[in-house]
Amino acid sequence: MKGKLTKKIRGSAERPRLSVFRSQGHIYAQVIDDEQGKTLVSASTLMLRKSDKKIKDNIAAAKRIGEEIAKRSIAIGIKKVVFDRSGYVYHGKIAALADGARTGGLQF
Repeated sequence: MKGKLTKKIRGSAERPRLSVFRSQGHIYAQVIDDEQGKTLVSASTLMLRKSDKKIKDNIAAAKRIGEEIAKRSIAIGIKKVVFDRSGYVYHGKIAALADGARTGGLQF
């Protein structure tokens, strides 16, 4: 699914890239510093399964992942990111994850 959009988006130390991947059953988010090639923080619905059995793989879970990635990013000093939707349409789970990250305090 990666195409022209992902080639243009680059993260730096000041403004890392928030990358989203969606499979049929789960949603994953990573904050990546492309200059160093390192993943700084990550969150996914796999971690929600252990802690919160009530939330299924839906929009509420995606919003929760957005809030969690924001909390983890702010904990290590990252407040501004570049949003990389990885070619997915900005709708449904992707939009919910972005809204959750904004609610958690990240700036795009």
